[in-house]
Amino acid sequence: MRNSSKDKLRLSPSALNVFLDCQRCFWLEYGAGVHRPRGPFPSLPSGMDILIKKYFDSYRAVGKLPPEIERQVSGYLFSDTELLNKWRSWRSGLSYYDRDLGAVLVGAIDDCLVENERYIPIDYKTRGFDLADGGESFYQNQMNCYSFLLDTNGMKQPSYAYLAYFIPREIKKGADVRFSVHVKKLNTFPEDALNTFRKAVKLLRSPIPSHDDSCQFCTWNSKGVNNQGVKTKS
Repeated sequence: MRNSSKDKLRLSPSALNVFLDCQRCFWLEYGAGVHRPRGPFPSLPSGMDILIKKYFDSYRAVGKLPPEIERQVSGYLFSDTELLNKWRSWRSGLSYYDRDLGAVLVGAIDDCLVENERYIPIDYKTRGFDLADGGESFYQNQMNCYSFLLDTNGMKQPSYAYLAYFIPREIKKGADVRFSVHVKKLNTFPEDALNTFRKAVKLLRSPIPSHDDSCQFCTWNSKGVNNQGVKTKS
């Protein structure tokens, strides 16, 4: 069903990623419920995410940084584990409500560092291989959103964030998997997050965008949905 101007929309950084990739696909998914095709969701990254959070929390409890990152970041781990666990949930994560638009931006951060009373978002990424230089730009919108959400909730941030990449290196006896950890510092632009969010909401309350020839999903779906966003028979 189409979202009307009176609906309170809830959008996430991942939803805005779709908007930045293809406006028609975004409109179809979040305005008409027509989703891009998805394959099986891999469970390994989710399992690793849980373990990494527990690992970081064990050092948080004793007021230390994990040794793998202590020379790669500045500041210390945000100490309030109870509040952090709320931020980690999509149900209770950091949020911003735009009253004029009747829409909410919500984000679930992995972790947060604090330095000089400024809050620095840090996100864990599990990868099978090293990331090429500049590849972290794929996460720009996500980290822009986290910086903006911290700011708008009264926690000043320094307009940068960290991406912590966990990359498997070897398996030893007993199925002991060894990882290397590389941290990338990424400049963030909170205003870009707000502008993207507002444009995305306004798009959802406008007529369906035209077909994007550069989008493979638009090409695949061109015969499945009409110009009102309604599914048609094959």
